[in-house]
Amino acid sequence: MKSVSHIFGGEAKVKVMRLFIFNPDTTFTTTQIASRAKERPNIARKEARVLARAGLIKRRARGFTLDSSYPYLPAVENFLIDAAPITDKEIVKKISRAGNIKLILISGVFLHDRDSRVDILVVGDHLKQARMLSIMSSIEALLGKELRYAAFETVDFQYRLSIYDKLIRDILDSPHEKILNKLGI
Repeated sequence: MKSVSHIFGGEAKVKVMRLFIFNPDTTFTTTQIASRAKERPNIARKEARVLARAGLIKRRARGFTLDSSYPYLPAVENFLIDAAPITDKEIVKKISRAGNIKLILISGVFLHDRDSRVDILVVGDHLKQARMLSIMSSIEALLGKELRYAAFETVDFQYRLSIYDKLIRDILDSPHEKILNKLGI
């Protein structure tokens, strides 16, 4: 995301822009912006004011929201979606800290599919749920969007796969990419 952040004037601004673009109907206070973007409150407040002056977001009584009438919104949205803030390799590296990971599958926001049931599927052994939450939160801050993810122990995943579990079938039948596959699926 470094090159994109240089174009837009900093990583914090890009994270705030992504937050509003991926959550177009949500009003955020500066505290919520700071929390979701994982930025200091004074930085979040400054970037929100700059984006409001530029017209991308507008002030509401209780915070800021995306201005859907912004003339360049489709162009900015497409650019920020296509300019991936995190690589597949970085996702694998981050998630690998949560246990002995066997499979990582991405879809949804990573493949421009808003209708996907999940954005990330993780399968592994000895998964640490608290660490997984922390990792997903850090990825969400980069993306500017809350992720829908599913994490399964290998035995549970294989059982669900064998009985044609609806969630697993929906994920595997929809567009996806396997960025780590030690299961041979």
